Amino acid sequence: MKPANVILLGLLAFGCRPHAPLARNRRGLHAPPGRGPDSLELRDSGRSALRRPRVITAPTMIVFWLGGTDTLSAGDASSAYDDLTYYTDQVAGELKHAGIAIVPTTADTVYVDGPAHHRRIVVLSGLDYPYGYVLLDPGGPERILTGIYSDDDLLDEIEAYFNLDADSTAVTPRVAT
Repeated sequence: MKPANVILLGLLAFGCRPHAPLARNRRGLHAPPGRGPDSLELRDSGRSALRRPRVITAPTMIVFWLGGTDTLSAGDASSAYDDLTYYTDQVAGELKHAGIAIVPTTADTVYVDGPAHHRRIVVLSGLDYPYGYVLLDPGGPERILTGIYSDDDLLDEIEAYFNLDADSTAVTPRVAT
């Protein structure tokens, strides 16, 4: 089984998992103590849903693992996969708290359904690394993060992109009339 296919299977189950006892990292955020049955899993080619381009309509972090990873040595691919899933697991709680979805894909194209149902395409093939993250808010430009980001660096990118304050709770702004 190709490594890219196994990773994506776990991403599908990512949102439906029980949380293990958590430990604090330097930001005070909770992180699972180890990967278990609730961890992010991207490598499963049997899931055709992961190969189909996704349509994004709400704030989302896409975790991508493209077919180009099969050019990596087995050790490099395994290490990259382990790091990608570990750091994604570390930030999952913060994303959930902020109402930001995590979506896995092995497709090299993502569609963003923006204002007035204007659909645009984000192409992931041909980037520096065939794996990484895409931060998307349908009303604005995407932020593509290729390669591996530590949980702290990834949280910095997420907070900056989605304009989250690390010291406050996520609250939906109210419209004054």
